[in-house]
Amino acid sequence: MTLRIGFLGCGFISRTHSYFLKHTTVDHRVAAVYDVDRERAAAFAGRVGAEVAPHGEAVLDDVDAVFVTTWTSEHERLVAAAAERGVAVFCEKPLALDGAGARRIADSVESAGVVNQVGLVLRFLPQFVRAHQLLADERAGRLMAVSFRDDQFIPIQSYYGSTWRVDPARCGRGTLLEHSIHDVDVLQWLGGPVDAVSGTVREFHGHPRIDDVASARLEFATGAVADLLSIWHDMTDRPSQRHIECFSEHLYLRLDGTPDGSMTWQFAGEPAVESAGRALLEDVLAADLPAASPFLSDDVLDLRDGAMFNPVTPFLRALRDGVPSPLPLRAAVPAHDLVDAIYASADLGGAPVHTAG
Repeated sequence: MTLRIGFLGCGFISRTHSYFLKHTTVDHRVAAVYDVDRERAAAFAGRVGAEVAPHGEAVLDDVDAVFVTTWTSEHERLVAAAAERGVAVFCEKPLALDGAGARRIADSVESAGVVNQVGLVLRFLPQFVRAHQLLADERAGRLMAVSFRDDQFIPIQSYYGSTWRVDPARCGRGTLLEHSIHDVDVLQWLGGPVDAVSGTVREFHGHPRIDDVASARLEFATGAVADLLSIWHDMTDRPSQRHIECFSEHLYLRLDGTPDGSMTWQFAGEPAVESAGRALLEDVLAADLPAASPFLSDDVLDLRDGAMFNPVTPFLRALRDGVPSPLPLRAAVPAHDLVDAIYASADLGGAPVHTAG
């Protein structure tokens, strides 16, 4: 069975997903694409061997699955349209401008019964999967604290060219929502339910409601705490970077969210272990630990000096085999709720905001 794939949106992130599709072992073809920029749609269609549809919803007429890779404010309408036609949906993050919108989007695909997956791809990087495994190891003891720094150049320039990311009507907010929802998702994946948050945001670039610095504190139900710092700067020669340190009672781990996936960990009384790239991916596969297995795949992508598990393979296999995706749209709702709460705290001058946990 050859799955027919469509794209709604043909910008930077769609090119990333076309790379993922090129290297999946699931039989498919990209059949139709659409973008409001006709030249961009034609260029993307030429690269993937697809037809350019006359309008967005025409893409849905002859496909089994669609990748929704438009600006954020269009996600809800397009996901609902796909669900009504029984088309499987892979929707990029953030799902919506706020938690309420994310919940409606998740409701729409669940009501229609279509296979769905969200683009929170950090869960498919070996270093984050390995961190999840190690923190679940009984030797680690309780998680105590996490320090998480994320920086990239503001993505309205260079190869991103996403000028819509400074229009709140299209993107909602800035770096915390548009970029670091990845980080908030990973933090609650690693640390569990969050009881309270506090936050501060800044707008150094002068775009109203587009934060380019966000500082957040997450207090987990277990008593652990995490500090997140997210920055959009103007150093276009600096690649996107993530640096994370975790302290448990008997475990220290440090990881980089960069393509080489370098990572160090040490259990009390044992020597430190360093791993990166393909070797780290092999460490994940060899680990005798139950955590994170839904995100593993035999389809592995080479990323410069590193590697990752192909995030589109589980989605396509779920569609082909008639089973749920390991990362459905519903899984993104908690991160949206936490981001909403952090912005609410910032509006209150950084006062703590309690969450549903």
